[in-house]
Amino acid sequence: MTHAPRIHHLNGGINVIHYPIPDSPVTHCALMIKAGARDESSDKTGIAHFIEHILFKGTTKRKSYHILNSLEIVGGELNAYTTKEETCIHASVMNRYTDRAAELIADIIYNSTFPLKEIEKEKKVIVDEIHAYEDMPYEQIFEDFEGILFKNHALGNSILGSEKHISSFTQKDVLKFIGNAYNESNMVWVIAGSMSESAVIHMAEKYFSKKKYKGHIKRIKPSAIRSTESIIKKPNSQYHFITGQRAYSLKHENRFALILLNNILGGPGMNSRLSMNIREKYGFTYSIESGYHALSDTGIFHIYFATEKMHFEKTKSLVFKELDKMMNEKLSERRFNQHKQQLIGQINMSQENKLNVMLAMAKSVFYFKHILTLEEITETINAISQSQFRQVAGEMLDASKMSTLIYEPVT
Repeated sequence: MTHAPRIHHLNGGINVIHYPIPDSPVTHCALMIKAGARDESSDKTGIAHFIEHILFKGTTKRKSYHILNSLEIVGGELNAYTTKEETCIHASVMNRYTDRAAELIADIIYNSTFPLKEIEKEKKVIVDEIHAYEDMPYEQIFEDFEGILFKNHALGNSILGSEKHISSFTQKDVLKFIGNAYNESNMVWVIAGSMSESAVIHMAEKYFSKKKYKGHIKRIKPSAIRSTESIIKKPNSQYHFITGQRAYSLKHENRFALILLNNILGGPGMNSRLSMNIREKYGFTYSIESGYHALSDTGIFHIYFATEKMHFEKTKSLVFKELDKMMNEKLSERRFNQHKQQLIGQINMSQENKLNVMLAMAKSVFYFKHILTLEEITETINAISQSQFRQVAGEMLDASKMSTLIYEPVT
């Protein structure tokens, strides 16, 4: 059983979320910073992700070994990730080690020294990570597609950056990005577990009440582009195909209608249209999906599949046939409501992953200044009308508005 989360604002500027989970033996905690790959300069792509790595390489109190061993030795986990818009450090520990986790994350974020030797070592690690992604066409095609949708904008850059830029990073570059982008007013400290509210606030004041960072980022919305079709020859055994367009932002009134549409078309359910009418009916592909990712001021909607050469044209034709059907066929009210209930059920099931729920809460505070409750989400989904759904389908599934990228196997 869980209770409603509460938001608190510290004098130091940081927001604190307390997500009570009574009787839980495990505590999850995270520090999320509203600074990511889109906040980089064009000659320093990958620096936000690079910093995520270097934060673990030493502080004024700890060497890298002690950082990595601090929670692992008691069965806990420490991790981090970087997105286009955020950087996050998070930990999961048994309850009695929560203070240890909080102190460690605070030490990392406030006292990292970015040792020169570690910077040089980590460059090699990240270049190797870039090469690993290049060997995975499923991963690489999404990055390349975002580069097309957001051409000449930071959102189109790879989160990992380029090998050229990574190799040039210095300690000065690291400190400059942090100085420009980090600010306590753009940070959220969140704890999910059985701690009392007063204990959570006390811990936050103890470790996160500083006013060290004074950065200010100004995000520029990407300008309009024309749809394109690109073909890249790759040494792959299969064709990889992706098509889509920019979509609604996090705050757009049609966001949940598009989430519903995406769920019906090619979401995680095995009964999605793309899965049932292409994979199951014909067996042309193992991997086929649609996806929608909302950002603060834009979004991405895509359809992806991979298949053998002999099935490529037929699979592509079937995909666009499904898009046309969704734009032009009206669902019965009974079927429409069934799709709503499937989505609501999936969202409720996802609440079992407390770490992901907690991280979603932090993002919600960034962009909505409050936490969207399950009740609010359910009401919003149930309120989606057929006319709104059809409008969204017409806007998002129109093939003439879509850009396409194809990885064609080298023969």
